[in-house]
Amino acid sequence: MNTTIHEEKRRLVDYRKFRFSKLNTPEFEHLKYLLFWPVYGLLFLTVERLWIRDSYTPIHCALDDAIPFCEIFLIPYLFWFVFLVGMLLYTLLLDTRAFKGMMRFIIVSYTAAILIYMLFPNCQQLRPLAFERDNVLTRFIARFYEFDTNTNVCPSIHVIGSAAVMFAAWDSRDFRTPAWRAAFCVMAVLISVSTVFIKQHSVLDLLAAVPVCAAAYLFAYGKKRKISLSRKR
Repeated sequence: MNTTIHEEKRRLVDYRKFRFSKLNTPEFEHLKYLLFWPVYGLLFLTVERLWIRDSYTPIHCALDDAIPFCEIFLIPYLFWFVFLVGMLLYTLLLDTRAFKGMMRFIIVSYTAAILIYMLFPNCQQLRPLAFERDNVLTRFIARFYEFDTNTNVCPSIHVIGSAAVMFAAWDSRDFRTPAWRAAFCVMAVLISVSTVFIKQHSVLDLLAAVPVCAAAYLFAYGKKRKISLSRKR
């Protein structure tokens, strides 16, 4: 009981005491990870809106043609934003150790994705020209298509971000039960699959995200995994 209370106190940070002069202290140094987001935003804006290429390589495979457009998958697709931001805020406030691991994963994987977009400009040409059904979901998707470009899709950031949340949940003290682990895994898979059903990504974009996630996982959690296995032995 005392250990549990001690762990709760150790991972709760009183952000009311934060001052920029304390940024390098053990209590608040994890906040420096947040500096990655404006850097990433600037890089993504550059490759998406400012650095327009003369040509992009279309990403496509036969399986893409066999997958039907299904607007209901817009729901898990949009839930990704809640999934990602929610876990970032939760770990930032309640489990800074898991927050650090999640941010290390994101920094490596998102940076790798941006570098791939720069070195290998790619796009997808899978979006339907017209929808078979007219409803609130298809109308939203039509507007979303206008806002979101079809370039820089491989590897899929949606898949990478979903994996980041899943691994952070598995790493957190609060979600270590089999039920929680399964729930986060199912949600991550559902979000990833949703991208191909609303024709935002090719199946190849999902597959390309796997080695990126594997490398980021080894960087973020590999050392801890080795320590955990050595203790069990």
